[in-house]
Amino acid sequence: MIIDKVRIFDGTAMLGPGAVEFADGVITRVLTEPVAASGASASADVIDGTGLTLLPGLIDAHTHVFGAESNLELALAFGVTTELDMFMGPPELTQALCAAAGERADLADMRSSGLVASAPGGHPGHAMPLLPTVAGPDEADAFVAARQAEGAHFIKIIVDDGANHGMSLPALDGATVTALAGAARRRGLLTVAHVSAGWSARLALDSGVDMLTHLPLEAALDDAFVSRTADEKRVAIPTLAMLEASAPETSSRPRTGRSLAADPRIVGYLPDHARTAIAEGHEGLCVEKASPQHRFTHALASVARLHRAGVPVLAGTDTNYRPDRACPVVHGAGLHTELALLVEAGLTPAEALTAATSAPAAHFGLSDRGVIAPGRRADLVLVEGDPTKDITSTRSIEAIWRGGVRFDRAAYRERIAS
Repeated sequence: MIIDKVRIFDGTAMLGPGAVEFADGVITRVLTEPVAASGASASADVIDGTGLTLLPGLIDAHTHVFGAESNLELALAFGVTTELDMFMGPPELTQALCAAAGERADLADMRSSGLVASAPGGHPGHAMPLLPTVAGPDEADAFVAARQAEGAHFIKIIVDDGANHGMSLPALDGATVTALAGAARRRGLLTVAHVSAGWSARLALDSGVDMLTHLPLEAALDDAFVSRTADEKRVAIPTLAMLEASAPETSSRPRTGRSLAADPRIVGYLPDHARTAIAEGHEGLCVEKASPQHRFTHALASVARLHRAGVPVLAGTDTNYRPDRACPVVHGAGLHTELALLVEAGLTPAEALTAATSAPAAHFGLSDRGVIAPGRRADLVLVEGDPTKDITSTRSIEAIWRGGVRFDRAAYRERIAS
C-alpha cells in the first residue's frame, strides 16, 4: 500500500508532500517527494493523498477501558490505535484483553497498569474492598512484584485524600510512595502518580515517581515546582479533557468537550449512549463538590508553564466511559478534545500532535510506533486538511490503519446506527 502526494506528520514535524509505503503491517518507505518520481511496485495499491495529511496512529496516555472490548473499538474508530490503561482488574481480565488487543486489528492496542497502589480505606479502595492496598513502605516491594507477575506494563500510584470526591480518606504517605517508586525502578517499571491537588503533586515529585497524571484545579503550579519538574526530567499527563469536565463551567468559557456531541465529524461515529454521555453525562468526574477556587484555567496555566519549561506533556484523556457509565469523556473522541485543549494551553498544533504520537511512544517505551518511519508499525491516520494549522482537522478522518490493516469505519458507523 502506498499513500501518495500526502502531507506527512512524522510524529515531530511535517514532511512532504511525499509518500508512505507499508506492507505486512510495517512502514517500508517514507519519501519526501511523490512516489511517481521514485518508482512504485506495479502490484502496489496507491491512494491519492492530495489535500490530506497522514499522521501516526494516536496514543491516549491515560484511559480506563474497564475490560470492555467496545471501548477499544470506539477508540480505534477515532484514530486512537493505542490506549494506556491506568487501572483495570481483575488481573485475568486485564491479561486477556491486552492479549486480544495485541492480536486483533479491529481494536486499539492496549497497555495497562493493572491494579493500582493505594492506601487501605483510601481512594479508590474504599469502594472496592477486595482491591489490594499498601499499608506502608515495607509492603511496597511485594505489591510491585505482584503487579509485575500479573503482567503490568507500569505501576500506577494513587496519591489522593478523597477531597475531590467530597470525602476525607486515608492517603499514601511519602515514605510509601518513595518505596513504591524505588521497587518499580529496580524492576524496570515506570511509575505514574495520580495526583489530586498541589500537596499530592509535591509529594509525588518528592517521592521520585516518573510521571504525574492530572493537575491541581485549586491553583496553578508555581514556578519552583515547574522548574524542579523540568530539572528532574519528569513527565506530565494533564488529562485536560477530564479536568475541564470536572471543573465548574463559566459563561466566558463553555466546555470544549461537550461540543463534540454536535460536531458532525464526530457524532456519526458515536453510539447513542456515548453521544448522550458527552452532551449530558456527569459520571466519573473527579470533583464532586467543586469549590470556587477550582478553575480549569489553573490547569491550562500549569500546562503552559510546564511546556515552556521543557517538561514533556503527553495527551491523555482519563476517559472513564463505558456503555453503562455516562462519563462525558469518551474513548477515542475524547482525545480530539484533549488535542484542542493542549493547543488552548499554549502548545502549537504540531506540538499537540507530538504529545499524542511520538512523545507517549518514547516515554512509555513503545519503540515500534508513534512515528512514521521505515520499520515502524503501520499505525496510521489519514485526515482531511492540515492539523498543524487547525488541530480540529484530526476529526476529519479519511482512513485508519492498525498494523497495516484498514479499519472499516463505514461498516462501524452502520453497525452502531442499527
